[in-house]
Amino acid sequence: QVQLVESGGDLVQPGGSLRLSCAASGFTFSTYAMSWYRQDPGKERELVGRITSSGRSTMYADSMKDRFSISRDNAKNTVYLQMNNLKPEDTAVYYCKAVGGRYGQYVYWGQGTQVTVSS
Repeated sequence: QVQLVESGGDLVQPGGSLRLSCAASGFTFSTYAMSWYRQDPGKERELVGRITSSGRSTMYADSMKDRFSISRDNAKNTVYLQMNNLKPEDTAVYYCKAVGGRYGQYVYWGQGTQVTVSS
């Protein structure tokens, strides 16, 4: 059974930091590219960034690339999202996504974790 379980979401003050985790099971994690998305109620889900299966390459949305960092530990089947200098507009539910297969035909989503940035 495939599972992606996000954790680490919390209420944090502006300027603070959080590290989100996404623990994977039920598939060969090391062969899947991983992404983080976020969604605020009433808005479309947006890409935060992604990391290749090896972890050697990452990319980020322009608005987040200076503050957010994605990493992975294939030995632990976990991908991380480090978020620094958080702003109120970063408030959202954060989701991880796994994409694999020769044609990217296998796509799995986690259930999300809430991040709230407020004083």
